[in-house]
Amino acid sequence: QVQLVESGGGLVQAGGSLRLSCAASGRTFSSYAMAWFRQAPGKEREFLAAISWGGANTYYADSVKGRFTISRDGAKNTVYLQMNSLKSEDTAVYYCAANEPYSDYRSSVYDYWGQGTQVTVSS
Repeated sequence: QVQLVESGGGLVQAGGSLRLSCAASGRTFSSYAMAWFRQAPGKEREFLAAISWGGANTYYADSVKGRFTISRDGAKNTVYLQMNSLKSEDTAVYYCAANEPYSDYRSSVYDYWGQGTQVTVSS
């Protein structure tokens, strides 16, 4: 079992930045690929970014490429999502997810999910 807890969401103006954190506990964090998804009201859950179990490889959706950066800190068992140049369309609940051992853009692949953190971007 892996427990994931997101934090760092909030209200920000368009053009601003936020950094989301996802703290993992339970089984060996280093063996899990991690990802961030988001879901806006009335929309399907959307893949944003993923990072391999070792941190060497990262993947991004076109909608956030160049604006969002995923990273992980093995010593802290934490994965981050740095979000810059935020837009009103980035407003959603953001979730982190874990899968052993591979990352994927499909939400169905991931076994463990956090509870989500709300990000609201005002225009």
